[in-house]
Order: sequence, then structure tokens, then C-alpha cells
Amino acid sequence: MAALQASEVPEEGPSLRPLSRRFYARPSPVVAPDLLGRLLVRRLGDGELLVGRIVECEAYQEDDPASHSFRGLTDRTRVMFGPPGHLYVYLSYGVHWCANVVTGADGEGSAVLLRAVEPVRGIERIRELRGGVSDDRFLCAGPGRLTQAFAVTRAHNGLDLVTGEELWISPGREVAPGDVVAGRRVGISVAQERPWRFVEASSRFLSRPPLGWGGAPAGRRRG
Repeated sequence: MAALQASEVPEEGPSLRPLSRRFYARPSPVVAPDLLGRLLVRRLGDGELLVGRIVECEAYQEDDPASHSFRGLTDRTRVMFGPPGHLYVYLSYGVHWCANVVTGADGEGSAVLLRAVEPVRGIERIRELRGGVSDDRFLCAGPGRLTQAFAVTRAHNGLDLVTGEELWISPGREVAPGDVVAGRRVGISVAQERPWRFVEASSRFLSRPPLGWGGAPAGRRRG
């Protein structure tokens, strides 16, 4: 399906309502492809709304050697083991923040990393937050760029995505099944065989293209 135009993004109201807790209370490899086409919504301190359409994400869970939760509950991963529908934020390589949505059952240690969104509202503000990047394709292409563009920091770790206050995810539009592709995750050295990176293959806003890494169509289930 065609990407949303800024004029098609609804004003704040029922159409930008947060997804329910039930949506997140499923295994991360099920939630991840279902996040594609959803809208990431950020309300800044001055009330301005930033909206991006999710086009790329990765699933992680407790039995996954590439997951933070693999070694069990720690102070760092406590939110990841908490109730679904919260934001798990961590610092990657001491450089940039990464935002994950907690999934599965309470205590499961499951989450989905948000890797890229297509900016559709508040683009000028997003450009400012990104230091004046002029090419819209690179504003939110990659987990560190995404958090900078949406002003997400460690202060948002544990934030409830269901309340719809500072940050949440709204329904958006479903991606055509044939355009949802699964493949190997990015930047890991273990569990590379798990095809848990999910992308909207036709999107121009991915952190990396879907070709050349053995991607395959992924099944989806809307929640």
C-alpha cells in the first residue's frame, strides 16, 4: 500500500488513540511485523505532535542469545521483564538511545526494537532535533536516529505506551502482506539464523535495504 501523506494523518483524537495493552501481550515475533504501518506518536513539552509511520523493527525474547533478557533479570533489563506495553530504552555503545516496546506476558523478557519510521507529521521539528538533516530518508532511519528525532532518552525508560501521554503507538494503516519481509537482524553476532527483522520492503525510509540478506515474506496477524 502507499505510504501515508502528512495530510492523511488524523488530528489527535480517536484515530490517534493508543493501541491497547492486549496488542503488546503477544510474543515479540508476532508483535513485530504487526507494528509495521502503525503510527509512532510523540507529544513534546510544548504540545507539538510528531508522528512517524513504523517501517522497520526487530524482535527479541528471553531464549534469544542476542537479547538483553537472555542472561536474566537485571537492573538494566527490569522494564523489559515488566508488563507489556511499556517502553524499554537503553544506551547503545555509549552513543545513542534505542527504543523498544515491551511485549509478551509479564516477566517474559520480550521486546521489539523500533529501527526506523517514515516521518509524516512535525517534520520541520524533527529536522531541528536531528541537527538540520535535510534528506527526509535519513531523519529516522536507524534506532539512534529515531530516538534523536523523537526526543526519546533514558528518561522515557518504563513509560507506559497505553496511556497516550508523551509517547504512544496508534493503529495507522495495514501494510500489504506481500510487502512485509522478514530477514536477519542487524548488528548481532549470535542467533543470526532467526529471521526477526521485519521491514516494509517498498519503503524508502529503512535503515538498510531488504535485499541481499536472504529476506522472505513474513506472515502477519493484526491485533
